[in-house]
Amino acid sequence: MAKFKVLLLYPNLQMVNLLPSNIAVLSACLKQAGFEVKLFDTTLYRTTDKSVDDIRVEHMQLRPFNLKEKGVDYKQTDIFSDFSGLVSAYKPDLIGMSATDDTYELGMELISGVRDFSKAHVIIGGIYPKFSPDATLTHPAVDSICIGDGEKSLAELCRKIAEGKDITAIRNLWVKKEGKVFKNKPELSDINSLPYDDFSVFEDVRFFRPMQGKIFRMVPVMLDRGCPFQCSFCAAPSLKKFYQDSGAGEYFRVKTVDRIMDEIKHYVAVYKADYIYFNTETFFARPDKELELFFKRYIAEVGLPFWCQTRIETVTDARAKILKDMNCDRISIGLEHGNEDFRKKMLKKNFTNKQAVEAFEILHKNKIAVTVNNMIGFPDETRELAFDTIKLNRQIKADSINAYFFVPYSGTPLRDYCLEKGYFSSDVKTDSLMKRSVLGMPQFTPDQIKGLVRTFPLYIKMPESYFPRIRQAEELTEVGDKILTELRALYFEGYFK
Repeated sequence: MAKFKVLLLYPNLQMVNLLPSNIAVLSACLKQAGFEVKLFDTTLYRTTDKSVDDIRVEHMQLRPFNLKEKGVDYKQTDIFSDFSGLVSAYKPDLIGMSATDDTYELGMELISGVRDFSKAHVIIGGIYPKFSPDATLTHPAVDSICIGDGEKSLAELCRKIAEGKDITAIRNLWVKKEGKVFKNKPELSDINSLPYDDFSVFEDVRFFRPMQGKIFRMVPVMLDRGCPFQCSFCAAPSLKKFYQDSGAGEYFRVKTVDRIMDEIKHYVAVYKADYIYFNTETFFARPDKELELFFKRYIAEVGLPFWCQTRIETVTDARAKILKDMNCDRISIGLEHGNEDFRKKMLKKNFTNKQAVEAFEILHKNKIAVTVNNMIGFPDETRELAFDTIKLNRQIKADSINAYFFVPYSGTPLRDYCLEKGYFSSDVKTDSLMKRSVLGMPQFTPDQIKGLVRTFPLYIKMPESYFPRIRQAEELTEVGDKILTELRALYFEGYFK
């Protein structure tokens, strides 16, 4: 088995320097099964003009930072030449890629560039092939896709290829062979029995990540997989239904407290982490007794600063006090939209504006730094509705404010709605949450949406007397850009030090 070589490809958005647990756990499973593993990670290559974090600083969502202080910088070599050279020298037997809507295209460009000389079996996993399986398999460079949890299936695929056995009946996989596609049922992993994530396949500089101007040596820790909620802009509801209908089981699974604590201590010891990034949709999504045990053990056995995210409905004064005792550095909360009726009907989020204001007040009172997440450009939204989001944000107390473009990602209920309304065509490429709106809505155009996204924090923090000036800064013109630059300087100096 040691002679069988696997090359994992991680086509990431430029300089998004958070380690991905999905790649790390696959590497761990493959090594546990006895295979050799290498990784090609695109994070540090310049693949676009600006990184997502560069744009977020421009939009006044992130405080300025300098990753070069920790030795993190762009590679000066060509991404395609480097990938081709690695494949040529390493000669992998299998290339496995994890893809999302906004990384699939880059990954397939890389793979297509080596197909003339590489006979490696190519398998694509991640969220993209789950919801676009036929489109992915029609690509001539693709041999199979993974539609479920891939840890066991990938190792089984490698073993059977190495042994020259049939691969068409492996759970989770759709396999092309002799003009046919063999479609196997999905399967979910027992996340408590998986090996610890193997971050050693990444370059050491990938451990450093900025958090509001400060740079930490950070590791992600997954507390669970999936999400029990039904937000329509997220793929979780579709994934839950997909796995239930196929008989695979319950999509939302949690790790035991023992497993979480052992994992954290392992990462701290092996990778010298000084900050924990809890990778979970809702930090408080488990029974109170388990939460209490986890909190006590974290305080006593770890105590490192950490980031997490949760929902407005889960915030209580008692929990906020515990977060403070645990050394919570920052928490993120999704507000998304400020109009109660629109938020309930369109986004399937049922908290009230009163609950939102109270939740942020509780966290502020307990001195927990909060980042609030909003989106602009939802289907059927108008400029007036977007200002309801601005009005609600002006009532809450948040340390940093995010405003993202709504993107109709594959598998989300709102994507289907956008297609039905004619706001979006399935052949239009979706982009990152920070790049642009891809919806064509006559009442709220992409340029209008972009204007509000780039000025959003100004409307939240500055006095209303500035609103006419901010309105000018919304315009995507030379004059608008100049005014935005002036207001941005005032914002960083007066509101976002």
